[in-house]
Amino acid sequence: MSLHDITARIAKAETNAGRLAGSTKLIAVSKVQPNERVEAVLSEGHRCFGENRVQEAAGKWPGFKEQFSGIDLHLIGPLQTNKARQAMELFNTIHSVDRPKLAKTLARLAQDIGQCPDLFIQVNTGEEKQKAGIMPADADAFIAECRELDLPIQGLMAIPPVDEEPSLHFALLAKIAERNGLQGLSMGMSSDFEQAIALGATHVRVGSAIFGERIKPAE
Repeated sequence: MSLHDITARIAKAETNAGRLAGSTKLIAVSKVQPNERVEAVLSEGHRCFGENRVQEAAGKWPGFKEQFSGIDLHLIGPLQTNKARQAMELFNTIHSVDRPKLAKTLARLAQDIGQCPDLFIQVNTGEEKQKAGIMPADADAFIAECRELDLPIQGLMAIPPVDEEPSLHFALLAKIAERNGLQGLSMGMSSDFEQAIALGATHVRVGSAIFGERIKPAE
């Protein structure tokens, strides 16, 4: 698989779903990928990337930003409040706003810094105890709370359970977004992004299908 193959599949999925061409943003998930693989994708012209950890991104992306213009960096992993300022200064978009304490921290820092990345609220559509995200039943109230804090909430994000039909979770996320007047839907990964596009995804997160299997760091 290659970047070209993935973009072609996205375009076909948009056409099949009656979506506008280019209405889905491809986030190339570069977490735990060697720099040479990331640089190769940058050299092909792609500029939108996703990272799971603030610390890893801070060690990787400042150098690339000196080499390549127009990089659009997304945090797609959980965010600790003590890393919030660093994340806000490094990322263009944060997809993992998942609790009131973090929302309040981001709102306070936005006042201090004078700006804020675009934000997505993570919804735990599968109600999995081990997974981050606001519960679906609490999503409406949390969206309202974030808006009261004047946070730039652009949409919702979800990671469906691995052993369940993802389309059910994509449809649930889309329903929550629609009733709250949110346009952004960050959903769909390497194995199911075409299903996500059919159900309205505006951002899909694809890693291994672009870069190859991740190389685990030596212990």
